[in-house]
Amino acid sequence: MKKQQLIDKIEHAWKDFKESYVGLSAEVMIEPEISGEWSVKELVAHVSAWEGEALKYLPLILQGKRPPRYSVLYGGIDAFNAQTAAQARQLSLDEIIQQADETHTRLLAYLQVVPEEEFESETRFRRRIRLDTYSHYPIHTQAIWDWHLTVNRKTFL
Repeated sequence: MKKQQLIDKIEHAWKDFKESYVGLSAEVMIEPEISGEWSVKELVAHVSAWEGEALKYLPLILQGKRPPRYSVLYGGIDAFNAQTAAQARQLSLDEIIQQADETHTRLLAYLQVVPEEEFESETRFRRRIRLDTYSHYPIHTQAIWDWHLTVNRKTFL
């Protein structure tokens, strides 16, 4: 895959993610238990946190180093996710949205300066990008759309 193809794939999945919540009221965005325990606001923070993790560890991976294990740093991925959700509860919805947009923009800017050859084969670098972006966003996009359907179904019953 070429760099621009990968960036386009990320952008397409990001656009779909954003469309799943754009237009929702602030009250709805902070409503708990949209997806498990999380609100849409917390889902946005969660996705943004993983993009932040990509920004933190992709340069390390390019240097041939291994990022530390989440089990060592946080007690596991679930613990990291719980910490992220707890931090999101302390921020306003506007702060979360702004942070997500800024992190996404920084990630795309970073990817633009990475040499093309880093995108040409399946590597740990490419795997990390996939896991933290275009294969991650759709999971939460679908959760939000499923919630939309549940709410709309209740409205018409």
